[in-house]
Amino acid sequence: MVQIFEQDELVMLEDFIRLAKEGEDVRVSVKLRKLNIPVTVHPAHTEEAKSETESYLLIGDYTCSVKEEVQKVPKVYMFGSADESLKAAKMHKNIANERLKRDYRRLKEAKIKVEEKYF
Repeated sequence: MVQIFEQDELVMLEDFIRLAKEGEDVRVSVKLRKLNIPVTVHPAHTEEAKSETESYLLIGDYTCSVKEEVQKVPKVYMFGSADESLKAAKMHKNIANERLKRDYRRLKEAKIKVEEKYF
């Protein structure tokens, strides 16, 4: 078996789109998740400031396969704060979904079928 990617090579979604455009049979699935992360910030000049805040990432975990090679490709679609308003959270979710739509469009243009999921 000929290995398409080198071991420990950084592989991106664009690599699979390129392979599909070159005629390879590329298969892709996506799983979406929200990852909560603590973020340490520099304390402000007041004692009221928090030194750590809770934030999140909206991530698409792509599983891409070509020939017999399977690669996991995570892609961050949005960064947000747990302290944000409901309006800001909805806006961030909408932005992430619009970015997903663009990637789904690029995959379809390369003749890669994927079940579209949204945050």
